[in-house]
Amino acid sequence: MQLGLVWGYWGARPPSDLVSLTQEAERLGYDTVWSAESWGSDAFSPLVYLAAHTERIRLGTGIIQMAARTPTATAMHAVTLDHLSNGRLILGLGVSGPQVVEGWYGQPSNRPLARTREYVEVLRAAFAREGHLSYDGEFYQHPYTDEGSQGLGKPLKIMTHPLRSDIPIFIGAEGPKNVTQTCAIADGWLPLYYSPYRPEVYADDIAGRSDDFEIAVYVTLQVTDDVEAGLIPVKTSIALYIGGMGAKGQNYHTRLMARMGFEDEAHRIQDLFLSGRREEAVAAVPTEFADEISLVGPPERIRDRLQAWEDSPVTMLNVSTRSPDDLRQVAEIVLG
Repeated sequence: MQLGLVWGYWGARPPSDLVSLTQEAERLGYDTVWSAESWGSDAFSPLVYLAAHTERIRLGTGIIQMAARTPTATAMHAVTLDHLSNGRLILGLGVSGPQVVEGWYGQPSNRPLARTREYVEVLRAAFAREGHLSYDGEFYQHPYTDEGSQGLGKPLKIMTHPLRSDIPIFIGAEGPKNVTQTCAIADGWLPLYYSPYRPEVYADDIAGRSDDFEIAVYVTLQVTDDVEAGLIPVKTSIALYIGGMGAKGQNYHTRLMARMGFEDEAHRIQDLFLSGRREEAVAAVPTEFADEISLVGPPERIRDRLQAWEDSPVTMLNVSTRSPDDLRQVAEIVLG
């Protein structure tokens, strides 16, 4: 089992210990450091900075939002960062939800599966650099020839030769069809919630993955003698995503929790959150669900429950530990 350090996206200010904690993670044997974006800081810039201050740890975007950039713009970012880091980039991407895609980026959010497939195909073609980029898709055209075109565009080939033509692409996916497609077109999967105690939820969807396909799951790993108290941050996060990260009837996270066997609870959490009763929404999150998707408790409990993750298809646990001592303790428990 590999370990990843998650920085996520910034709040009002950047973290003060971005470099020092990442360097400590590298020293302790963490495999990857992850950066994200929502509608604030971008995912690439922190990784460029970290590339200059580290040597081995892989640098993952977890995730960049596809609506933020055209596929070719993303390819340029990826090729540049892969060179600067000497081939350490993992390009994690995802569609995000309609609120962000339409509200922040001002882009359409329909047909996410088809958009993702075309996006990845353009990326692969750009990285391969086998010829001038020519692509005629439903959502992406190179050259562009639709309404408003001046007819002067011509196929181009990325000027900077990629360090790697096979830069790994990971996709954040939740729905069954999206996960199945991810296993077919990507090198790794970034699930939002995964329970090693309910492998049947995704068993059929990931059955077609290759032997070297990676599954990197974010988990809250907290060492504490009070399991219930340790699960409160997990429940708070679940309530936010199930209740607030989407709209009624159009929330991928709510649907996922329902598929995982907690349908009534998922809809109750959403109803409470959307009606402004956020504390009640957090309290409505089942302890069983929060506990299954995290690793919380004394070291011996975490080691015991870690076996279920070791026996699962998951290849990496991503944690958001924020102190050197906790970072070290997590490494001792997971990596031995």
